[in-house]
Amino acid sequence: MVKWSVVFVGFILSIVFSAIFGMLSPTWGSNLGLFIAGLIVGLMVGGVWDGLANAAVAGAFGAIVIAILILVGGAIFAGLAGFVAGAVTGGLLVIVALIQSLVVMD
Repeated sequence: MVKWSVVFVGFILSIVFSAIFGMLSPTWGSNLGLFIAGLIVGLMVGGVWDGLANAAVAGAFGAIVIAILILVGGAIFAGLAGFVAGAVTGGLLVIVALIQSLVVMD
């Protein structure tokens, strides 16, 4: 079962660790930050498989937030065409993230 408090903490940790390690090494630092955040989420729930499911939901939550930011940014910078492009891109991003989290959870 997914613990939403752990998902929220994992989402925040993934942003912070990706930013910190991304500054240290631009090529692979952000991936290392995501890995460490997922590891911490796994340790918080007490198991590898539960941690994997919670980390996947945190990733889907992050995809939804990024989709909203893409939608707003596209509308601000390119008007209606940017809004439509942001909506399509954000929708596909959310669908892919949800399918990925469903695959990981099963």
